[in-house]
Amino acid sequence: MKLQNKRAIITAAASGMGKAGVERFAKEGATVVAVDIDKAKLDEVVNAVKAAGGAASGIVADLLDAGVCHRVVTEAAERMQGLDILWNHAGLPGKRAIENPDLDAYARAMDLNVRSGFITTGAAIPYFRKAGGGVVLFTSSIAGLRGASVSPVYSAAKFAVIGMARSLAIRCAAENIRVNTICPGPIETPMLPQFMDPDFDAELAKQSLARTRASVPMGRVGRPEEVAAAALWLASDDASFVTGAFLPVDGGAMA
Repeated sequence: MKLQNKRAIITAAASGMGKAGVERFAKEGATVVAVDIDKAKLDEVVNAVKAAGGAASGIVADLLDAGVCHRVVTEAAERMQGLDILWNHAGLPGKRAIENPDLDAYARAMDLNVRSGFITTGAAIPYFRKAGGGVVLFTSSIAGLRGASVSPVYSAAKFAVIGMARSLAIRCAAENIRVNTICPGPIETPMLPQFMDPDFDAELAKQSLARTRASVPMGRVGRPEEVAAAALWLASDDASFVTGAFLPVDGGAMA
């Protein structure tokens, strides 16, 4: 098993890619603390992993609260008696509008996509040092590699995530702390329609998804399990000489 005896935190873990990550990491031998704001769904994920023989527990948390971000890492690391992997997966799409923007919505998008991972990573580093090294993963997007007209705020946040991760990779490399970024393309998750149209007009979202699917060279959207598999590789010793990387998981869209 690729993560035998590893201790991991995954945020935004109650559905979609985060849920798939909890399941895959646990299957590969990790003890996982899953973090999400949705208690009911989080409990379902944790219970399913336990039923399958894995080791998981949950922390219900709103990562828009800076103090909570720090507390989550401390609580999880104390629960697991250490920490080896942190996957900062939490994020949300920003609003479309540039004219007369909703600045509160802008702040929420930037805080969840960027600030939450900045704080959790800072809280995790002392635990990694004690363990002799560790792995930080960030979820960005192909919208962090090229402009995304659907939501300039989301694109700006995801560009920031990649810049932050690459800077951290340099800063932490000498301490055997690897920092990498996953850049999903369109993935079949409950939030996908909202990403297609952040103002969530169902018909516009449907039309946008059809255009997106047609634009992907592989002719489909991805599955959460495919992103979890990429995260597993980056988190495992198979990627022991990989840091500062940003890995598209996008069916060839960036090609």
